[in-house]
Amino acid sequence: MNADTLALRGGTPVRQRPYPSWPPVTESAARAVVEALAEGVWSDVAGPRKLRFEAEFAAAHGARNALAVSNGTVSLQIALAALGVRSGTEAIVPAYTFLATATAVLAVNATPIFVDVLPTTGNIDPAAVEAAITSRTAAIIPVHFAGQPADLDALRGISERTGIPLVEDAAQAHGARWREAPVGSIGSFGSFSFQASKNMTAGEGGVLTSQDEELAERAWSLHHCGRIRGLPWYHHELNGGNHRMTELQAAILLDQLASLEELMARRSRSAAVLDAALAAIPGIEPLGTDPRVGRHAYHIYGMRYDAERFGGPDRATFMEAVRAEGVPISGGYISPLNRQPVFAEHHFDLGAVELSQDYAALRLPESERLCEEMVMFPQYLLLGEESDVLDAVEAIVKVRDRGAELR
Repeated sequence: MNADTLALRGGTPVRQRPYPSWPPVTESAARAVVEALAEGVWSDVAGPRKLRFEAEFAAAHGARNALAVSNGTVSLQIALAALGVRSGTEAIVPAYTFLATATAVLAVNATPIFVDVLPTTGNIDPAAVEAAITSRTAAIIPVHFAGQPADLDALRGISERTGIPLVEDAAQAHGARWREAPVGSIGSFGSFSFQASKNMTAGEGGVLTSQDEELAERAWSLHHCGRIRGLPWYHHELNGGNHRMTELQAAILLDQLASLEELMARRSRSAAVLDAALAAIPGIEPLGTDPRVGRHAYHIYGMRYDAERFGGPDRATFMEAVRAEGVPISGGYISPLNRQPVFAEHHFDLGAVELSQDYAALRLPESERLCEEMVMFPQYLLLGEESDVLDAVEAIVKVRDRGAELR
């Protein structure tokens, strides 16, 4: 086989060994889980591992409180419920994000209001947020897309000026910082996910951070069947649910929290290599980084793909060709959330509440453009050596040089 021939056409792939595996299976994590199993406390609202993980995660993210829960979707729901977001109110969310940011709003019977994102970062546009505020706005939910904090200067200013709470969706941003402040320490709540692909994972799980003791106590009740600390076990005051994290999940996450700084540094070094190497390739434009970002988590390394400037095939064929060279790459979200059938076709029931947005007719050009142009490397690609990262660049160059064959 010819190394110059595209692997998609029968040539030798650039890369023939796998990238670092994810989730990471470590001896220390295995020991921690076995110890938790042997001790016999597998789940408890005051389980020793759950409590320790909450304390250590809060400290690592500059927060007074952390609440470990069953997943990152329910953490958003608990945050909104604790803030009093309910039927008849609205929450502003970016249209370019994962579904859960908006369906968490539906879960508390409130209305998602979609706004556009910034073309440089993919993060929510503060000017669009300001324009969308009405008397019914009860929360603003910025997503720290790809691990890069949203513009928390502008968003915090809007929140303080209007009194509308800020809920940071930091599902992709463990350990990231806006200036010197960790994400999750600035809004009323910060919501993190530990789903299998995330930079910290226990398969599933989530955590809520907060600075406000009263809000934290209300969230605790909501995650624990509406119970109130100090009152009888079968006293249920709030409409809560069973959303507690297990001791087995907490054992895994404590192990991963210990390596978070090391893995973040590795991802940052790899991202810098990619930034420098890809700058020389027309048609591949890495997402920008706001200079005020103190630290990017790089859950995703995002790039815009311009087929015409690249001189190659359409985006789907480009990604297929890069994957054939042994390099994982994907296209991300296929449409802005307002175009997803659940919203565009109104597959939800808010009772008599009148929608203030026509989701199907709404046009959000930057979100639409990102859905058409975005290509991304997963975070585990950034965990190898510099040579591993440069293999990804070599695969792109090879597809560019032979791309005429694919058009």
